[in-house]
Amino acid sequence: MATTVGSGAYTFETNIDWAKLPPGWSAPMAALTVDSQDRVYGFNRGEHPVIVFDKNGKYLYAWGEGMFAFPHCIFADAHDNIWIVDRDHCQVFKFTTRGELLMTIGTKGYRSDTGADNTSFASSNYKRVTHPGGPFNMPTGVAVDESGDIFITDGYANCQVHRFSPDGKHLYSWGAPGTGPGQFMLPHGVWLDSRGRVLVADRENDRVQVFTRSGEFIAQWPAKLIGPATFWVDDEDTVYLPEHNGGMFSVLTLDGELLARWGSEKSHKCHGVASDSDRSIYFVQPVSGEGSGGRRIVKYVRNN
Repeated sequence: MATTVGSGAYTFETNIDWAKLPPGWSAPMAALTVDSQDRVYGFNRGEHPVIVFDKNGKYLYAWGEGMFAFPHCIFADAHDNIWIVDRDHCQVFKFTTRGELLMTIGTKGYRSDTGADNTSFASSNYKRVTHPGGPFNMPTGVAVDESGDIFITDGYANCQVHRFSPDGKHLYSWGAPGTGPGQFMLPHGVWLDSRGRVLVADRENDRVQVFTRSGEFIAQWPAKLIGPATFWVDDEDTVYLPEHNGGMFSVLTLDGELLARWGSEKSHKCHGVASDSDRSIYFVQPVSGEGSGGRRIVKYVRNN
């Protein structure tokens, strides 16, 4: 049965069983994105890493078998290039919509020196970071601006945001471990907004920080968040944000003012978000307390 969530102009009906997987497939989802054709790409830690659906949940095709160590983030840019972050291979990839590899950033298996334990891929490694280390040490998120520059958050064993040129050349990085402005404790997601700013989900500091595209600190959002994971900002500048550590889903303005919020501890470890042209929202979330191993894509259909 559908459940109504949200409030005011941001009220939605849930569809838990939206994604129609082929028989026998297991797809514990890690992240998702939506392209300009409203195709939904689920990035998962099963046998078929990238599974593509139409907006009604119909299976279209899959790719990426055997390519990734630990799927973490997927992002469709303005030209429908599909960007992928493999946390444990410490690499970021650019693909076509059908999975043809166009570019690789990072050397497979290389981990920069940050003071973290580079023999371990534990998700708690961010607690052991003592200094920034450059690209990469367990990267987390990716976004691409209108000029093609690439911004990558590097957080599970680092504390930085890295900027690359369209051809994959490292330009510069910013960030250090800590709780002050411009410091991070697991920078987990990144978005480039319509004002030319960089939004960073500073997950374990329970906040969103805002920067110029050259890395200068602008502001911290006022909303009280619990482990913000990542972002999706629609063409009306409405921000959708899953709170990984609190199990909440928040709708905000670009100034970080709360518009609507729902969820519970049952959605703890919610991990990804995207929206389509109908303004329906898709979240990666656990179902029935299954934890991260049971995460799936849940569709939220907007009521107005």
